[in-house]
Order: sequence, then structure tokens, then C-alpha cells
Amino acid sequence: MNHMQNFSRRRFLGSMLSLAGSTAAPFALNLAAMGNAAAQTAGDYKAMVCLFMAGGNDAFNTVLATDPTSWNEYTRLRNTGGADSIHLPGVGETGGVLPVVPATAQTGRAFALHPQLAPLKDLFDNGRAAIVANVGTLIQPATLAQYKAGSVALPPKLFSHNDQQSTWQSGSPEGASVGWGGRVADVAGALNTHAMFTAISAAGNTVFLSGRQVRQFQVGQAGAVPIRGLSGSLYGSTGGAGALQAIINEAGSDLIEQEHVAVVQRAISSQSILSGAMLPAGAGGVPNPPPYINPNTGASGVNPLAVQLQTVARIIGGRGALGAKRQVFYVTLGSFDTHDRQKVLHADLMARLAHALAYFDATLATLQGADMRRQVTTFTASDFGRTFSSNGDGTDHGWGAHHFVVGGAVKGRDIYGAFPVTGLGHALDVGSGALLPTTSVDQYGATLAKWFGVADSQLAEVFPNIGNFSRRDLGFMTTT
Repeated sequence: MNHMQNFSRRRFLGSMLSLAGSTAAPFALNLAAMGNAAAQTAGDYKAMVCLFMAGGNDAFNTVLATDPTSWNEYTRLRNTGGADSIHLPGVGETGGVLPVVPATAQTGRAFALHPQLAPLKDLFDNGRAAIVANVGTLIQPATLAQYKAGSVALPPKLFSHNDQQSTWQSGSPEGASVGWGGRVADVAGALNTHAMFTAISAAGNTVFLSGRQVRQFQVGQAGAVPIRGLSGSLYGSTGGAGALQAIINEAGSDLIEQEHVAVVQRAISSQSILSGAMLPAGAGGVPNPPPYINPNTGASGVNPLAVQLQTVARIIGGRGALGAKRQVFYVTLGSFDTHDRQKVLHADLMARLAHALAYFDATLATLQGADMRRQVTTFTASDFGRTFSSNGDGTDHGWGAHHFVVGGAVKGRDIYGAFPVTGLGHALDVGSGALLPTTSVDQYGATLAKWFGVADSQLAEVFPNIGNFSRRDLGFMTTT
């Protein structure tokens, strides 16, 4: 059977799962299990959680090289001498950067994390977090000379927020309709009884979770969003809910009207199923996140990212009732476009990131009395990195950036990929210190997808450019 025949069969099976109701789903699942390589071998649960840092995270102040040569250059270029300077305190100073020692030494280099990433440093030191260096959107490997000459294919519309967010999430600029998280769900979702709960966003609509067959399911803090007025009083009338339900169920001969009724009824059914399956928040369910402390003001409050991850944990806790074996989630933290006041704003963002990830790790460790950390992998993503040079009190749009992968299946306490030179004018500087990526999003995603259960033969369906790179697996995930 050739590649296209395999692909067509998977698309057919995926379509059946997308359209199947609760009575047809087991039949479709059995067919899918016979036709999908991942389904034949995977009998456990796995989830991937994409944590998107919207706006473009400054990776240079997130993961730092602190060997003397690197640190001197960092201080020289990022310390403008003013109160709004974007440089961080040095190693060993009060509130200074936090040293980390990767398991694999990079000759002559030393490393540290932002001062507000102490909880993430603990995860790194305990082997449940890794750093992947200089990741970015690429079509194929490129050198600086090729970039300048335009002699190699490059992602379109570099340095544009909307386009690079889309390219990170889908492989194409703004306007793309299918993301690589959705394509992973297309392949692996055949394991699930209800395909509708395969790709779930706790942060609104995202192209990342849109598949060819699988459709993303959006949830809020309270879970699935219900259609208002279907229960209780509507416009002050107790009979209003029944009248609305009758209108929803009424379908004439018009095909569009019939399809609309079917879609709404599926939405009502899905909301009911998920609401009954996911664990409650707080006592007796998934603990509420502890208060978040703003490092700039000392004020405590709610961390919205931690709340999104609590919602994810509540859904994971209901995996049995949902018949879920593979799930892809999306959460987000915004305001990373730090053109101004970066030192203060970025400190708050780093504190929120570390607070949420530590909470999620602790929650998964005891979820329903079981340690789920090995079954759930969280990874960061962002529009792009930022420039190494300062614009005064901030940084501008860049390209490559360093990212975190967190979970019990991660080969942690290490940095994967060659860490770039610190400074300006080096072999990866495309301008103002913006990094030419040395690891592609395709390689980063393919490593995660293989752990998730996507077979080598299926990777090109998920990541069309993966064949342009010599390494499909960067090695930061275990094989099980």
C-alpha cells in the first residue's frame, strides 16, 4: 500500500470519528485501531500541552550564558547604565541569575536562568525540565550567507507577530487553517472514544489545534461553555428554556438548517459529556493554584496561566469518562512584546510562567492519587525571540529563541542544541543580534510527536518540511 493510500485511509477514519455520535464512536474506534499504527501499540494515556508565550519572549534574558566571555559581552551590550537598562544582576548577587548545570557540558560555557524562574530551575535540577536552544521557524537549514543572499527558502514574513505566530503553530503565515497540533491529533486521535475531546484549547481559538478532521474544542475556566438559556429561567420565564430547546431541535427541509441543528445538538451533547467528566476545581477535585506574587509590587493575586493549567488538569482527570487516550492542549500567556519597560514587565512574566509550571507539576504528581507527570509533557512556544541589542528600555522583534520542555518523560537537566554565541556580529546574527535558528520548529515538534505516538512514516504528514532536516528526533524525550 503506498503513502497516499495510507494517508487516505487515515483521513477516512478520522472523518468517521469526527462525525460519529456516542453510539457510532466505538465502531469507528475499532476501525481506526486496525488502520493506525499508533493505535495498535499505545494502551496508555499521553497529553501534550502547548504553552504559547504570545508577543515574542526575550530568550536572552530567560536562559543566559554566564561564562566570563559571554557574561562580559552580555553586560557590555545590555547594561546601558540607566535605571531602565535591560541587563540582569550577575551570578551570585542578591536576586541574581540562577545558575543551572546541564548534564551535557558545552565546552567553555556556563548557564543560568532569569532570577524569577526559581521554580523552573527546581524542575530542571530535578530532571523534569530541559532547554532546547535557538529554536525557530525554518523551511530548511540556512547559513547567514544564504540568508543574506536569499539563496535558500525562508519562512515568509519574518518578524511579523501574526504571521510568525501562525508559522510557529501551523507551518504557514496568517491565514493557515490547519496547525501541527491538530495534525498530530488527526493521527493519534483515533485512540479516543470521543474525537471531539482530542484537541482542547483553554485560551480561545488557535490554529495550532485545528486538524484536517479533528476540530478544536474550546473551554473556559468553568469548563465547556454552555448555550445560555437551555436550563432555568429565560427572560424571566421558566418555560423559555423549553421553547428555546424546541427551536434548536426544529429542522426543516433545508440542508443548511439541518446541518446547523446537528452542529448545535453535538455542541450541547459535548458540553454535557465534558461537564460530567472533568474533575471539579478546589476541594475534592483539582486544587486551586496558590496565590501568585508579583515580584515588582509584592501584591498577591490570581495567575490566569495557572488557572488555564488547572482546567487542563481537570480535563485530564476526566480522561477515563471521556474515553481519552491522547489529548493535545493549548494555553497561553500574553504581553511578551516588550519594546518598552522590559526589565520590569519581563520579570513579572517569568514569575507567572514559573509559578504556573510549578503548580501544574505538583498537581499532576497527585492527580486522582496517581503521578501523571510522565504522561503529560508541556512545552513552550512563542512568536519569535527578540534582538540582543536594546532599543533603550526594551528589545525588538527577533527570530530564534530558547524554549522549555517540562514533564516526567523529558530527559531533563540538559540543554539540547548548540547554545549560540553571546553578542553581536557573530555567525548567527541576522541583525541587531536576532538569532538565525539552528533548530527548526519542525524538529522540535517532531520530537514531541514521536513521543506522543506519531510513527516515523507519519511525521511528514504532520511536518511537511521535516525531510529537509537531518535530525527528526532531538533526543529530549524518552522513547516510551
